[in-house]
Amino acid sequence: MSGDNATSGDNQQETTVSSLWLDPRWIVGFVDGEGCFSVSIHRNAFAVRAGGWQLHPVFHVYQHMRYRSVLDELVVVFGCGRVRSKGPNSSVMTYAVDSLRDLERSVLPFFEEHPLVVKRDDFQIFAGIVRAMRRKEHLTAEGFDRLVRLAYAMNAQGKQRSRPIDEIVGSSETARQVLFGVVPEQ
Repeated sequence: MSGDNATSGDNQQETTVSSLWLDPRWIVGFVDGEGCFSVSIHRNAFAVRAGGWQLHPVFHVYQHMRYRSVLDELVVVFGCGRVRSKGPNSSVMTYAVDSLRDLERSVLPFFEEHPLVVKRDDFQIFAGIVRAMRRKEHLTAEGFDRLVRLAYAMNAQGKQRSRPIDEIVGSSETARQVLFGVVPEQ
């Protein structure tokens, strides 16, 4: 009758127990090959202070669904993030962490203690952006522009960006001054 008792061990939820053990050096190599540190910049009608633009840093690692267990293990290792399909018809899964708090608390310290090789420079820029955003620097016109320029310096100088940087930074100085409450000197 142990199954009928709500307090029995049979009905207790299992805690996340690691089925794999990933060596930190292996994780570094895996992320160097299959990971990405990126900062997307997209329109957000509620981001009035930034002229309708928003910065969104994300740490991703990609893998075919056959090896999802490795991505699930990253959730355990970092203590945060989620695994989901890259798209509705994709056989690729992605592990993603986009919470500024989780990035600063778990991801950044891990890669500072276990340095990347291939993605070292992008990671360092990414870490600077995450920490600046945690300090709310992106909420000033100057800080926002500086972080956008840093984001565009990542990942082969932003070659995958769909918008030129001038569309986001300094495209309308007068409008930006009004949005940020800065009155130009007369």
